[in-house]
Amino acid sequence: MLKEITGGIAAPKGFTAAGVKAGLKKSGKEDVALIYSSIPAAAAAVFTQNTMAAAPVIVSREVADKGQASAIVINSGCANACTGEQGLIDAKAMAHITAAALNVPDDQVLIASTGIIGVTLPMDKLETGIKQAAKALSTDGAKNATLAIMTTDTFPKSCAYEFELAGKKVRIAGIAKGSGMIHPNMATMLSCITTDAAVAAPVLKKALTDAVNVSFNMVTVDGDTSTNDTLAVLANGAAENPVIERAEGAAYETFAAALKEICIYLAKQVAHDGEGATKFLEVTVKGAVDFTDAKTAAMAIAKSPLVKTAFFGQDPNWGRILCAVGYSGAKSQPETATLSIGGITIVKKGLGASFDEQALRAVMAEHDISVTVDLGQGSATATVWTCDFSYEYVKINGEYHT
Repeated sequence: MLKEITGGIAAPKGFTAAGVKAGLKKSGKEDVALIYSSIPAAAAAVFTQNTMAAAPVIVSREVADKGQASAIVINSGCANACTGEQGLIDAKAMAHITAAALNVPDDQVLIASTGIIGVTLPMDKLETGIKQAAKALSTDGAKNATLAIMTTDTFPKSCAYEFELAGKKVRIAGIAKGSGMIHPNMATMLSCITTDAAVAAPVLKKALTDAVNVSFNMVTVDGDTSTNDTLAVLANGAAENPVIERAEGAAYETFAAALKEICIYLAKQVAHDGEGATKFLEVTVKGAVDFTDAKTAAMAIAKSPLVKTAFFGQDPNWGRILCAVGYSGAKSQPETATLSIGGITIVKKGLGASFDEQALRAVMAEHDISVTVDLGQGSATATVWTCDFSYEYVKINGEYHT
């Protein structure tokens, strides 16, 4: 059982954090975050599958492949994506500057960037910011670090928990940013998780991959997979539990469950904060032939602009939902399909059912709304989290670059 604790991303033993203002954001707010483990940590990460992957993704993939890291540095305000050879030079310099400031090897620094695509990093400002962040590292730095990774986010996304693992108290914490260009295929969403659990790097990667498949890969805001998606986990072993060296057994299951829970929490927070969102939608498809079909149908519903705008207008237009199921590619047929919104069944066997219209109007007016489709084809289930499309979404993205 996870117990919520304070301290944010720096709550696990051996970790410190900082967030500073380096002038990368036009707003003048925090824009460089640094998270550091005083003990070299086992590292695992997953990244975007977008073939236009940003320079920091390319650099961090190499670090993650080695399975060990001491720090992750993140800047907002500039994605350093589609920036050619200069982008790679700058990304490597970003790692080098951080490594020098912390007195660790370059290949123990993970990096991530978020912001406008096609613009090179202002390295003079970034270098100053990284050095400032290194000096500001503390166990109280989690809040500023969380603020520093935000772009169009309207609130910081952070959590920290404590749980027992093989007789030891273990802590795990995470931060995330993401509001628009959200359709992770981990395959502009960033997340970092820290833990003082002792876990071998290959086992950590297995647990992370499994957790991502039921969390961040089950979120969509607008169907756009960013060039910069990065999720990294550092496990430094400071809790001194026996090292989890195999992806099996009670200790592994306990740790994997904790990692999965924190990923789901952060993923849902991203969906809650969709750009311009007025509704948080939990879309569940059950009765599918397998998980892939269930996810395919749920994602089709969640990504549909027609469905999303209907929820913004509080219009229970169930035809749009079943239409999305029908073109998704998942095995389905009208005669076995059932649909409910907020627990109110409005479609049975592909046909409109009688229901309490006043009760449904009340459901549609709520912020958090559940949508459940039973395909009647099997026993598999998948849940996807998304949000509506509002006038504000168009305004934010129509003016993003300016």
